[in-house]
Amino acid sequence: MATRKTRPTLADVAARAGMSKTAVSMVLNDRPGSRLSADAADRIRAAAAELGYRPNPAAQSLRLGKTRTIGFVSDRVTVTRYASGMIRGALETARAHGHTVLMAETSGDENLLGEAVQSMIDRRVDGLLVGLMNARLIQLPPVPRDLPVVIVNGRTSENHPSVVPAERAAGGTMARLLSDAGHRHIALIGPIPKVLDDPAESVSIGERFRGIDAAFAEAGVHPIVYEVDGWSPAIGYETTLRAMTAHPEITAILVGNDNMAFGAYQALSELGLRVPADVSVASFDDEELAEYLRPGLTTSRLPYPEMAALSVEMLLEIRERGHESVAMPTVVRASVAPPRAS
Repeated sequence: MATRKTRPTLADVAARAGMSKTAVSMVLNDRPGSRLSADAADRIRAAAAELGYRPNPAAQSLRLGKTRTIGFVSDRVTVTRYASGMIRGALETARAHGHTVLMAETSGDENLLGEAVQSMIDRRVDGLLVGLMNARLIQLPPVPRDLPVVIVNGRTSENHPSVVPAERAAGGTMARLLSDAGHRHIALIGPIPKVLDDPAESVSIGERFRGIDAAFAEAGVHPIVYEVDGWSPAIGYETTLRAMTAHPEITAILVGNDNMAFGAYQALSELGLRVPADVSVASFDDEELAEYLRPGLTTSRLPYPEMAALSVEMLLEIRERGHESVAMPTVVRASVAPPRAS
C-alpha cells in the first residue's frame, strides 16, 4: 500500500539548506532583523522550492493574529447567475492579495443574517463583506469594533463603509444618449413610486431616475412617464403596448431595466414596429440576454465585479474606507438610432 506523502517541514528545509530553523523561519516569513547574507537567504529559498515547502497557514495565523480569510455574506448573490460577477470580483481580488474567501448565503432571510455573520466572526475572519442582490439599506447585527466591514451594493443603518453603482450618472448618460440622437418624443417606462424614496427598498434606483430627469430637463425633453409596480417582461410588454397605442408619435423608449426591455421588444414586434428603425430602445443592467436580442440592446452595465474588487481593497486597507460609487459602463449595441423621418 502506498504511503502518504508527508508535508515538508521547516526542519526539512533547514537540513537541506544547512541552516538553523530560526534562520529559515526568518527568511521564509520575511521577518526583519536577519543578518544572513544574500547567498544564505538564496540557499534557503532554493531548498524550500526543491522540497515544495509551503508555510502552515494555521501556524501563521496563530503567530500573526491574522487568518488571511475574508468572510462574504450575501442575501441571494451566490445563487443568482445575474450577480455572479460580484463573487468573481471578490475571489480574484482576495486571491491577488493572498486571502481566501469564506461564503455564507441567507437566501434573503433576514433572520439568518445574524447567524451567518456570527459564523464568520467565530472563524476569525480578517474582514467581512456583505453583498446584496438589490442595493438597499439593511440593519447589520453587532460586530466586533475591530472587525472591518464593507457593504457591497448597499448601505447599512450603522453607516459601515459601502460601495454602490453610480446610478445617477448612468441615468443621465442613457437619457442623453437618446436626446443626443435627436429623439424628442420619448417614453420613460419604469419608475416604481414605492421604491424611489424608500432606502429599505433601494438606495440606488431613485438616483437612476433623478439622473434621467435631470438630463432630459437639460435637453429640453419632456418624456411621457409610465409608472409601474414591478420590473418584469410582462409589465414591459403591457406598458409598451399602452404607450405606443396612446402615443404613436413616440420614437424612443427608455426602460427601467433589461427585463422590461425584453417585453418592450415583443410588444413593438407585435405592433409591426422595428427596433431601431421605428422605435429606439435603451435600458439598464446589461443582463446576459441583452446581447442576444436582435438587435442587441443598448444598456448600462451594473458593475458587480468592480464593486466587489473595490470592496475587498477597502477591507484590506489598500483603499481608504468610505462610501464609494463605481461607474456603470454604457454598452452600446444596435437598438438606438436617430428618429425616423416624419
